[in-house]
Amino acid sequence: MSLTLQALLALLPILTAGVLLVGFRWPAKQVMPIALVLTSGIAAIFWDMSTTTILASSIQGLFVTFDILFIIFGAILLLNTLKYSGAIQVIRSGFSDISEDRRVQVVIVCWLFGCFIEGAAGFGTPAAIVAPLLIALGFPALCAVMLGMMVQSTPVTFGAAGTPIIVGIRGGIESPDVVNQLAGAGYTFDQYLSMVTNNAALFHAITGIAMPLFMCAMMTRYFGKNKSWREGLTVLPYALFGGLAFVIPYYFAARFLGPEFPSLIGALVGMSIVVPLTKMGFLTPKKSWDFADSLEWPAHWMGKFKFDQDFMTEQRRISLFNAWLPYLLVALFLVLSRVSQLPFKGLLTSIRFSWEQILGTQISAATTPFYLPGMILILVVAITYFLHKMEWANLNKALSESGKMLVGAGFVLIFTVPMVRIYINSGMNLTNQSSMPIAMAEWVAINVGNIWPLFAPSIGALGAFIAGSNTVSNLMFGLFQYGVAKNLAIQTHVVVALQAVGAAAGNMIAIHNVVAASATVGLLGQEGNTLRRTIIPTTYYLIVVGLLGLLFT
Repeated sequence: MSLTLQALLALLPILTAGVLLVGFRWPAKQVMPIALVLTSGIAAIFWDMSTTTILASSIQGLFVTFDILFIIFGAILLLNTLKYSGAIQVIRSGFSDISEDRRVQVVIVCWLFGCFIEGAAGFGTPAAIVAPLLIALGFPALCAVMLGMMVQSTPVTFGAAGTPIIVGIRGGIESPDVVNQLAGAGYTFDQYLSMVTNNAALFHAITGIAMPLFMCAMMTRYFGKNKSWREGLTVLPYALFGGLAFVIPYYFAARFLGPEFPSLIGALVGMSIVVPLTKMGFLTPKKSWDFADSLEWPAHWMGKFKFDQDFMTEQRRISLFNAWLPYLLVALFLVLSRVSQLPFKGLLTSIRFSWEQILGTQISAATTPFYLPGMILILVVAITYFLHKMEWANLNKALSESGKMLVGAGFVLIFTVPMVRIYINSGMNLTNQSSMPIAMAEWVAINVGNIWPLFAPSIGALGAFIAGSNTVSNLMFGLFQYGVAKNLAIQTHVVVALQAVGAAAGNMIAIHNVVAASATVGLLGQEGNTLRRTIIPTTYYLIVVGLLGLLFT
């Protein structure tokens, strides 16, 4: 089978899902079962994957599905708990005191706070936390999901305390051959990883400056009464201020401290600068912007979350600090649990459930439930129950509503994630063919040649689109990108950095991330509408980073 045919067949399930979701606007619950069957059929017939390997990959996918659903449940439960404790109403009032302008709220809540959550937890957690919080602040559900997906860009390469670099790039590239090649050039692997980190941070810093402005413009264009790009672009000075406040400390943290803390430090420094200066009116727009009255919103903008204002105003008034404290505890516990020098990470990851060599194959799966952000979210819910002196009946309502909302997401992800694992494991076949993602990447490399740096980020994005993970994309394509760069005599550390940055951008269009974010706001069925919008900032990111790659090489 020719490489061209392999690439076309590998692309077919992705193309089918994209056309049905975006073109025909089918809901993911109808599209993803079709995509799973199509992927399984192609894997069995054209990749000679055994039925056992396909089943083992699907079981492995169910382990991942559990992890994702656990995070979603925790995020939904925390929001519902804060709704019934009265904290959400206090948080809304607090933002009105800073600024009633929705564009300002996007820069602070979505961009800076979202970047912090990404730095602490990664793996789709920002959208799962930020999207429902935006809903509580009065944003349309569809807008909240779009914005929650967009924040999964600049901070992602250094998300989850640097996992995409430390695990993804290291695990994808480090081998005896590569280590020997680097030694011949006078580098250790750790020095090489530092070079990749520095380049990735610089590409992100240059490109990411504009992301807060992009968020504001997308919001006013697609969800404003006047459907105007200009209303978002008029906040340019403030949005660029928010972008710079994050990317400058982010870049220097990557350069001098390594990949673990750029997103965390960038967000913390950014918030400490932006919030007080915003209260003083620094660069804030003179004319405030808001959505039209919610009664005028189209039905497809709305999620299933309903915030009963009368109920919330009847609740005992709690302080603004106490209202925000649960989110602060989430951030604190995430950081404490992910710093390797502290004992908590080892303790939490020691509780592990695994299935080694599933059905006799080389495929294994494992979950560490106590280490997942979902467990931290549930712990914070328990603390909030006492902290906010809630009645058991209200917590019970929060549990009931959260459980019902989880069902829809579970149905979609049961098909989506196994499809992803079949793609990734398709290299385990009877004829030693390269896996489906590698076949697509090899075809592009052969047909592109010396302008490869322009396309390298798109390969990273392809991996993230399929897997929903920067880390997994780096594991899949890291060595491939290194090899292409070496064969073309291009600086390998630049091309590998382009892989890492492109994989971060691809998170904005990752299907199961969209499903997860939609589930947290009760908006399942609108995934295509979200993807049609997030493809715009993704395209911007890939073009700019690709041009930077050409310039640097």
